Amino acid sequence: MKLKGTAHVYGNDIDTDRIIAGKYTKTLNMQELADHVFEDLDPDFRSKLQSGDMLVAGTNFGCGSSREQAPLALKKAGVSVVIARSFARIFYRNAINIGLPIVEIKDHTINDKDILNVNLSTGEVSNLTKSVFYKGADMPSVMIDIIREGGLVEYLKKRGTYQLTK
Repeated sequence: MKLKGTAHVYGNDIDTDRIIAGKYTKTLNMQELADHVFEDLDPDFRSKLQSGDMLVAGTNFGCGSSREQAPLALKKAGVSVVIARSFARIFYRNAINIGLPIVEIKDHTINDKDILNVNLSTGEVSNLTKSVFYKGADMPSVMIDIIREGGLVEYLKKRGTYQLTK
C-alpha cells in the first residue's frame, strides 16, 4: 500500500483533545468531526488540508484520552497517514482499529509542505522534497492487513468472524 502526499507538521504531545475537542465527541456525524479536526491547535488546518495529505508529528502523538473520535476525525478529514516519532499506545491501537495508517519514525527532519511517499507494507518513507529516506518501525502484517481492509470490523467481516448480535 503506497501513498503520496504533502506533509503538515506539528510538534510533540499532541493530545486527543487538540485533535478533536471534547465538545464534538457526542456526535455520530463523522463529517462534523472532520470539520472540526485540529480546530483549537491550528484553526486553518482544514482549509490547508487536501485529501491524501499526511500529518507529521513529534513524540507522544495522540496522548490523553482514549477517544476513538480522534483518529476517526483525521481519517474522515482526508489525512492519508500519520507519521510521528512516537504514538500514545491507545491512539496507535485506535488508529489501526479504524483503518488510519500510521508510521513511527524515531528520527525525522520532515518539514511542513514536504512531499512524501509512504510504503505502508515496508514502513519506508521517502521525502521527495529533500531526497531523504526513512525506515519506520516494523508493523506486524496483521495490522497492515487491518489497515488495508479499512479497519478491524471490515477485516473481521471479510474473514467471516464478525457478526452483529441482537
